[in-house]
Amino acid sequence: MRDLSTAMQDYIKAIFMLGQQGSVGTNDLARHLNVSAASVTSMVKKLSDLNLVRHQAYQGAELTISGRKVALELIRHHRLIETYLAEALGYAWHEVHEEAERLEHHISEAFEEKIDALLGHPRYDPHGDPIPAKDGRMPPTWADRLCDAPDGSTVVLRRVSDHDATMLQYLHHHGLLLATTVRITDRMDNGDLTVQVGRRRVAVPLQMARHMFVEHDPDEGRRHS
Repeated sequence: MRDLSTAMQDYIKAIFMLGQQGSVGTNDLARHLNVSAASVTSMVKKLSDLNLVRHQAYQGAELTISGRKVALELIRHHRLIETYLAEALGYAWHEVHEEAERLEHHISEAFEEKIDALLGHPRYDPHGDPIPAKDGRMPPTWADRLCDAPDGSTVVLRRVSDHDATMLQYLHHHGLLLATTVRITDRMDNGDLTVQVGRRRVAVPLQMARHMFVEHDPDEGRRHS
């Protein structure tokens, strides 16, 4: 990975993140990375020449086994750094993403291993995203969105996939942190929610609820029996 430029690494990670359901189109990559379609085409060709990406005209790009290995290593760096910043240095969860974006390209494998050991080999970062293991295996994660939970149900917040600082600050201000139990009390016609957090009711816009992943509260049935 050291022989790859920062830009190459960013492309590889973007293809991994956008390509969970298949190949990634040029325009999708261009929007995600805020670059031109011509720049994407040029970079994808370079990565294809390095056997990190497979690409066919009009069919998008996907990672090879070697490319996927690089992507998982980058994601492991990123999420371990986020966890270190939050747990060891006291950063808030809305502050860690941008710092990790800058640092993920530059830490050594030895430094990564020391962070991992110091933190007790965490499986999830401060946003609830899974941290790939050293061998590339990914811990299980939560796929049920808050916006899809039934009205009146009680759920536990487990992951927030949008790392926008404004959103995370809003959630933090209203006590909507990981492992928080909430009950859906109301749903507007436009999909916006109101949830009960302790004794307070908090408005959660639909756009936020789409990026909040939950686990159904295992104690809910016992409380109502």
